[in-house]
Amino acid sequence: MRAWYAAARGMMLAGLVAFSSAAPALAAPALPAGDPSAVVSSLNSSLLAVMQNAQKLGYKGRYAALEPVVRQVFDVAYMTRIAVGSGWSTLSDDQQAQLVDAFRRFITATYARRFDGYSGEKFVTDGAKSVGDSTLVATRLIKSDGEPVVLNYLTREDASQDGRWQVVDIYLTGTISELATRRSEFAAVFRRSGYDGLLEALRQKVSQIETDSRVS
Repeated sequence: MRAWYAAARGMMLAGLVAFSSAAPALAAPALPAGDPSAVVSSLNSSLLAVMQNAQKLGYKGRYAALEPVVRQVFDVAYMTRIAVGSGWSTLSDDQQAQLVDAFRRFITATYARRFDGYSGEKFVTDGAKSVGDSTLVATRLIKSDGEPVVLNYLTREDASQDGRWQVVDIYLTGTISELATRRSEFAAVFRRSGYDGLLEALRQKVSQIETDSRVS
């Protein structure tokens, strides 16, 4: 969890192919379609399970456990389109799919890296409120010393997914938009280096996270 607490002072992103028999309780939960708070609670429950089994799983195991959770909980296609900006419409379907997959891997890798231990933390959901067509779900990660880290999740209903609510943004300390941060970063890379440059940048980020996890 040291990486998580360090990240909480800045920006946070923060998105098993098959589980080992040693950790069957970490399977991705089925998500209720019409309840944004329940969707966020399912994410927090999965994160807590990964934290409690962090050392046994290792980085690769945490990544494998979180990949299906990120796939279900986050609307990564929407997030990628917003992050890339106006250049999104110039891309082919295959290029868009490649960027969505790379962004999903980045989100998953970031969670797997940051939720790397457990010392009595817990998640608390403080309620939800409508924000236009979206719903903001307020949560806190309570550290073992009682200090809270505020994590508010913006969710939206996706008609193409049978009305499922999914996360599209995270607000650290209640105000810092992760999606706005990524849009500033990704759009700049896209303007400078195009599709190939952005795809490579995302892949390098994941590779760096994997390297850091091996040496920590």
